[in-house]
Amino acid sequence: MSETTRLSIFPLPGALLFPQLHLPLHIFEPRYRAMVSDAMARDRRIAMIQPRPDSEDRGRPGLFEIGCVGRIAEVEALDDGRYNLILQGLSLFRLVREIEVTTPFRQIEAELLPSPPDETLSLGERSSLELEARRFAAVQGYAVDWKAVGRLDDTSLVNGIAQIVPFDVAAKQALLEADGIADRAELLVQLMQFFGRHDGEDRVTLQ
Repeated sequence: MSETTRLSIFPLPGALLFPQLHLPLHIFEPRYRAMVSDAMARDRRIAMIQPRPDSEDRGRPGLFEIGCVGRIAEVEALDDGRYNLILQGLSLFRLVREIEVTTPFRQIEAELLPSPPDETLSLGERSSLELEARRFAAVQGYAVDWKAVGRLDDTSLVNGIAQIVPFDVAAKQALLEADGIADRAELLVQLMQFFGRHDGEDRVTLQ
């Protein structure tokens, strides 16, 4: 096994972070305010991971195996103790074990996963993804700057869509765990077709 590291975790359903991308967070619960204070005093790292929706323990739900560690790139401390953060994705990680701690926030031992080599989509793969994204956005009523989207590199496009689409926890986790951007792009197309179906009256989403 590769070298492991200790991470403070923010288990948040539906929230994905990918390396090199940014995730805005509003921190208001006391335990996570304590986590931010601790991170700022140490290495500014917070690990995003999704809790399993089928967990019986609502207060301490089970966790998926794969998440992403981020670095606090921007922080705004509010007068009442809350925080607004921007997390910058650093690396995907694999959960090894949860650590017994006295802190109000949970901590884990994790294996940081190596960054994948630079990847590109074929013209057909990119075209298919952009076409389905336009259809999905139209059905959902999203306003999108498609010129800006067209200027994104393939990795930023694929991971950016995966990070913001309003899918359920299992679908979001499948996107995070996809093996490379080509597989992730293909899965995105399939999921947008499924979640974006509508009969003229009802939109099909699981959020």
